[in-house]
Formats: sequence, structure tokens, C-alpha cells
Amino acid sequence: MFKLINFKNRYVIATVIFLVYLLIFDQYNFIAQYRLSSELSKLEKDKEYYQQELEKDSITYHSLFNSPDNIEKFAREHYMMKKDNEDIYLLIGD
Repeated sequence: MFKLINFKNRYVIATVIFLVYLLIFDQYNFIAQYRLSSELSKLEKDKEYYQQELEKDSITYHSLFNSPDNIEKFAREHYMMKKDNEDIYLLIGD
């Protein structure tokens, strides 16, 4: 197999040394490129997820603040607000 490549030729030796340098020692070697590529794909998935969440939350926001009844319901559920003439009983489960 090694007879196919002439290692006595200086151009072949220079090419092999250059390829080894690119594979291992260079700042932009193949391992670093693979890591950066996988990180980029992960970040793109995260971006897509957060864009979907932003869209969902903006729909919730607009539906909430377009109606006074929805604002009151939100305040009662999340901040336990009440009117002056009523009592609130909290049931806390295990």
C-alpha cells in the first residue's frame, strides 16, 4: 500500500506534513471545526425554540391585556388579589 505513495519525493513529504499540521495543530483544525459546527446547530435549535416561546408568550400577552376581565382573572390567579368584600381561601396540597 505504501508503495503507491512515493515518500522519497519532497512534494509528497511536504503535502503529508501540511495535512498533518491541518488535522492536528492548526487553530482551525477539523476537530475544532466539528465542535463549532455542532455548537452552531445546537444554538440554532435553541434559537428556534425561543422564537416559538416568544410567539406563544406574545399571543398570551395580547389576549390578556385586550380585555379587562382577563386582567382581573390573571391578577386573581397569580397575585392572589381580591375585592374588598370577599375572602380568599387557599388550599395547599402535598
